Amino acid sequence: MIFWILISVLTALAALSVLVPLTRSRSSVEEAAAQADAAVYKEQLAAIDRDLSDGLIDAEAAEAARTETARRLLSVHDRKDEARPVTVSKLRIRSVQLVALVALPAAALGTYLALGSPDLQDQPLAARLSAPADEQPVELLVARVERHLAEDPEDGQGWAVIAPVYMRMGQPDSAARAYSNAIRILGPRPDWLTDMGEAMTVSNEGVITELARTAFQQAVDLEPTAVKPRFFLALALTQEGKRDEAINAWQALLEGADPQAAWVPVARRELAGLTGETPELLPALRGPSQADVEAAGEMSDDDRQKMITTMVQGLAARIDANGGTVAEWGQLMRAYMVLGKRDEAFDTYRRAEKIFAERPAELARIKDAAVTLGLSGS
Repeated sequence: MIFWILISVLTALAALSVLVPLTRSRSSVEEAAAQADAAVYKEQLAAIDRDLSDGLIDAEAAEAARTETARRLLSVHDRKDEARPVTVSKLRIRSVQLVALVALPAAALGTYLALGSPDLQDQPLAARLSAPADEQPVELLVARVERHLAEDPEDGQGWAVIAPVYMRMGQPDSAARAYSNAIRILGPRPDWLTDMGEAMTVSNEGVITELARTAFQQAVDLEPTAVKPRFFLALALTQEGKRDEAINAWQALLEGADPQAAWVPVARRELAGLTGETPELLPALRGPSQADVEAAGEMSDDDRQKMITTMVQGLAARIDANGGTVAEWGQLMRAYMVLGKRDEAFDTYRRAEKIFAERPAELARIKDAAVTLGLSGS
């Protein structure tokens, strides 16, 4: 009912917009304007007489002013006399009024019946929000979650669910707040901290703020080998102009990286901007062949562990024979940590320190790898 009342009001307003101008006489408008001008000029004549009586102007100036004002007053009267009422056929006026009152609403109603959905039932917000999730658009699902969070703001999982949705919708500020609430309620997680820092960075047009950097650092503290927060930390050092630290951070990040990873070209470009040279990708730890994988699947746990140990020993032997690159030393330390041999990993770190003692840049990368693996304080 309310809908049709609104339709009626709008139709009446549309009709009035046509009818009101028809009721106005052009001659009456012009006559009113002429009367106003005449009143002004008559007042000017009276003012001239007062100024002459007060001695503010002399007789010659008063006569000149009266002549000019009188000329303008006569011009107004001439214009008023020339104005003639515009005769418009009553039939024409009635026809236009009929169109405004009947034809215009009828055309609007016909268009709505043809293109609209008058039989469609009302869809109040509450009913739409209670519909199955797979039948709702993203915006409505977000509104549904937001309503739930307004009722239960301590639902950390709800904040964690809506945060990435905000990010995809181009609302990084809302995403950062949602991640912050999830972390506050459920505790820190490396992925939430990283995504929160990324949302803050996007919101700040790519500049990594102190709050974002703190989030990335906390993520690395929880998961030292995580690539994404380390990437942003290296980018932060670059933005801050800490060249040497940034170079070490990018080199450590690229060490053993998969050349096909999406972030690698960006990291290489950032490093090249600092060093002036495009870095070569350091070799990754050679994984087992397909035959090795198939063989390992048929082995017992003990045999499989022996095979892995043999591969690590082969890497250690190559390092002993050839001296080894920074990447290989880092790979050997990681391999020992994977096998649970922390002491061997620490001994490898100490040996690498001695070998690269005279090469500061490479030594810095060794130390970064040790810090990442948690060996620097052993």
